Amino acid sequence: MPSVKEVVVRKPSEEEIAKCKSWPIWTCQTSQFDWDYDQTETCLILEGEVTVTDRPEGAESVTFGPGDIVVFPVGLECVWKVTQPVKKHYKFS
Repeated sequence: MPSVKEVVVRKPSEEEIAKCKSWPIWTCQTSQFDWDYDQTETCLILEGEVTVTDRPEGAESVTFGPGDIVVFPVGLECVWKVTQPVKKHYKFS
């Protein structure tokens, strides 16, 4: 099973940003919830801050925010902690 260590967080190229702008937008207020990935998700964070932790009881976590492109692997079971309201473009594949 994948862990948050396998989540890719990086700064995208201008070409990647342009591509992401055609994807849907998802928003979420400050909250915490469990999430299981049955597909790979790629997202571009426009606003906010999120920390994702392995579930159950993971010690590892990854934090990302505006300007980051994030790729979540299939099979990841995690907890999303939205510490600042988030807005992102996203694509499942």
